[in-house]
Amino acid sequence: MESGIEELMPRLLPVEDCDLAEDFDPTVPPRTPQEYLKRVQIEAARCPDVVVAQIDPRKLRKKQTVNVSISGCQPAPEGYSPTLKWQQQQVANFSAVRQSLNKHRNHWQSQHLDSNVTMPKPEDEEGWKKFCLGERIYSEIDTQSDDESLGVDYIKVGFPPLLSIVSRMNQATVTTVLEYLIGWFGEKKFTPELGRWLYALLACLEKPLLPEAHSLIRQLARRCSEVRVLEENKNEEQISALNLIICLVSRYFDQRDLADEPS
Repeated sequence: MESGIEELMPRLLPVEDCDLAEDFDPTVPPRTPQEYLKRVQIEAARCPDVVVAQIDPRKLRKKQTVNVSISGCQPAPEGYSPTLKWQQQQVANFSAVRQSLNKHRNHWQSQHLDSNVTMPKPEDEEGWKKFCLGERIYSEIDTQSDDESLGVDYIKVGFPPLLSIVSRMNQATVTTVLEYLIGWFGEKKFTPELGRWLYALLACLEKPLLPEAHSLIRQLARRCSEVRVLEENKNEEQISALNLIICLVSRYFDQRDLADEPS
C-alpha cells in the first residue's frame, strides 16, 4: 500500500517484520501468531486503494418510489353498494380458494404446461401484459375482427390464470405482475380478463403483506372505486366485479378504511 494511504490509516498496534521460515506459504492456514500477522499484512497490501461496485442498471426497478395515499375509496353509485352479507360471503369464498390453492400447490406445480404456454420472465413487463390480457386488449384491437370458429387463440385473447400457471409464480413474481396489471388498469378500462388475473394474484398473495404489496392493493381498491363511479351504463356484472375486488382488499386483507358501507 502507498505511504499516503498508510498515514490515513495508522496502525493501532506496532507490528514488527516477522522472521519466518524460508518455506512460509501464505496460501495455507497460519500455524503461529507471526504467520497470521504476516498473512494479514500480505492481504492488506493486495487490496486496491479504490473499489468500484459493478451494478447492472437493467436489474434496477424502474419505479423506486412508492407513493402511499391515505385517501379512501369513493362510495358506490346509489343502489350498487354491496350488502354486508354479500361481502362476508365473498370473503369466505375467497378464503376457501386460497386454502385449496395452498393445499394443492405442489400438485399443480408438477403438471406440465401446454406447449403453447411460455411464461414471461419476471422483468418482462410488456410480455406479462400480453400474456395475461392478450394481444387484442394490449394493442386495443377490435375483438370481433377474427373468425372465432377457428378456436381460441390464447396469444390473442390472453392466457387464463390456470392453477398450473399461478402455482409456478413465487411471491416476488406475484407482486411484480400485480404491479404491472395495476399500472395498466390505472390508464385503461376494466375487462373480464384483467379481473380474473387480479383475483388470482390476490389469491396467491401471502399474508402478512409486504409494504410494497400493501401499497399496491390499496391503489387497486381506489382505482376500482374510481372506475365504478365513472361507469356510465352501470353494467351490473362489471360493478359486481369491482365491488368484489374492493371487498377482498378491504375485508380480507384488513384495509377496513377502504370498505364499502353496507347498503
